[in-house]
Amino acid sequence: MGFQENKQELEESGFSVIAAVYTESEIAAISVCMDAIDSEEASFMKTKNLFAVRQLLKNVPALKPLLFTKQLMQLIEEIGGKDYFLTKAMYLDKPKDSNWFVPYHQDLSISVNKKVAIENYNSWTFKRGQFGVQPPADILEKTITIRIHLDDTDENNGALKVIPKSHLKGVRRFASIDDSNKESGTYCNVKNGGVMLMKPLTFHASSRAINERQRRVIHLEFCNQPLVKPLEWAEKLSVFY
Repeated sequence: MGFQENKQELEESGFSVIAAVYTESEIAAISVCMDAIDSEEASFMKTKNLFAVRQLLKNVPALKPLLFTKQLMQLIEEIGGKDYFLTKAMYLDKPKDSNWFVPYHQDLSISVNKKVAIENYNSWTFKRGQFGVQPPADILEKTITIRIHLDDTDENNGALKVIPKSHLKGVRRFASIDDSNKESGTYCNVKNGGVMLMKPLTFHASSRAINERQRRVIHLEFCNQPLVKPLEWAEKLSVFY
C-alpha cells in the first residue's frame, strides 16, 4: 500500500482517511493493552463523557511496539519523512452514552518541557502536569496528526466533522470563515483499524453520540521542526533512529 494520494489529499484538503492500516489482531492487542491500564490514575482525565490519557506513551510504554507497526512507519515516512518525530500522544475514549460535543476549532497547542517568555509563543496552559503553548504558525503547518481508530466511527458516535481546505489560511477564528464554507463540513467516518490524517489548522468538530457505540481513538502528532531554546518538545520520540 502506498500513501502518496493520501499525502496529496492531506496537503490540499487538510485531511484524509485511510482504511485498514492495522489488522484486526493488531487492534485487538492495542485494545487489550489499554483495557489493562488503571483508569483511576491521577494524571488521567475521566468523566462520564470522556476518558483521556495525555502523554500516552510515557504512561503506557507497552503501546509503542503495538502502534509503530511496519505499516504505520511507512505511512509516517511517505506523508512526512524520516526526519519527523512524535510530539504528542493521547488516548481519547468517548463512551457509548456520551453527550460530549466539541465545536469547530483548530489544534493550536503543543506540549513543551517548561514555561518561559519567548516571542511568538503564546496562550500558555498547564493541564495535569503538562505545559502547553501555541507556537509560531510554521510549526503548526508542518505538524501532521494521525488518529488511529479502535472502533468503527461515524456521525452517530462522534466522528470528526472537518471543513475542507480550512487549514490553508493559517491561525484564525472560526467566525472569520465564510458562512457558505461553515455549512460544507465533512464527516470523517473511519472503520476500526483505519486512520484519519489531519492538519492541526483544519477546523474540526465532534458531535454528541446518538447511538450505543463507543469511540476510542489514539491521537498522535508528528513534526520535524525544532523549538526555540530553552523550549523542548515534552514528548519527543524519534521513531526512525
